[in-house]
Amino acid sequence: MSNISFVILVIAVFVAYTVVKNLRLSGKLGGKIPYKRISAKEAWDMMQNQEPLTVVDVRTKGEWANGHIKGAINIPVETIGSVKPKKLNDADMPIMVYCQSGARSSQAARRLSALGYTQIYDLGGIHRWTYGTVR
Repeated sequence: MSNISFVILVIAVFVAYTVVKNLRLSGKLGGKIPYKRISAKEAWDMMQNQEPLTVVDVRTKGEWANGHIKGAINIPVETIGSVKPKKLNDADMPIMVYCQSGARSSQAARRLSALGYTQIYDLGGIHRWTYGTVR
């Protein structure tokens, strides 16, 4: 195989991989997007207008104690495993998750989706939240 043929083959594989990945992420390949990432404004609007909405802080208990979104419950991400959390008894209820920076909330959203929860919204990090916190 000539060098040019090899380069063309590598480019074609890369393009095909990128297209399939993007289609899968968009849900157009029949794959389900496990959760929706939302802005602080969208989260605020949901909290004001949507009943019921369960807000879940997935940080540690210590981080929780230093300040959290009013009305949120604390379920540390490391406790979300192969069994549904007792505090989240309805798999079809809307759930909004957040953490400190966004990494753990994304992880929690994926884990909750794998457990069968169907309406998961990921706020990301609480640092994006400008609507006040409580202790």
